[in-house]
Amino acid sequence: MNEKKTMCCQGKPQHMERFLEVCLLLLLYDEIGYGYGLIDQLGSFGFSEGDLNMSTLYRTLRKMEKEGLVTSSWEESVQGPRRRVYKITRNGRSELDQWIGILKVRKSRIESLILKYDEKVD
Repeated sequence: MNEKKTMCCQGKPQHMERFLEVCLLLLLYDEIGYGYGLIDQLGSFGFSEGDLNMSTLYRTLRKMEKEGLVTSSWEESVQGPRRRVYKITRNGRSELDQWIGILKVRKSRIESLILKYDEKVD
């Protein structure tokens, strides 16, 4: 079965941009964040080093800033040069609320699909 899973997904792009945005909004929900700190925390959502790089992260954050979901500013760093920090906006919190609602519905549908599949193959 593992071979089928691997073969099935080889060569197909995994479009995770929207999921990345939702994860970033959640990470920024209670505190500001900066690039390297955010990329480290994304591992808790299943992102690996191969899934992301800094340019992807910053491109996504710039897009989110254009959309009014986050704001950014420069902050002095004690250990090095200034760094850009990001903060969620009111619109970003609203967007996160909407996405969590959508994901809950999708989760329920996926669980139903898997349950039906398991009934057939068992």
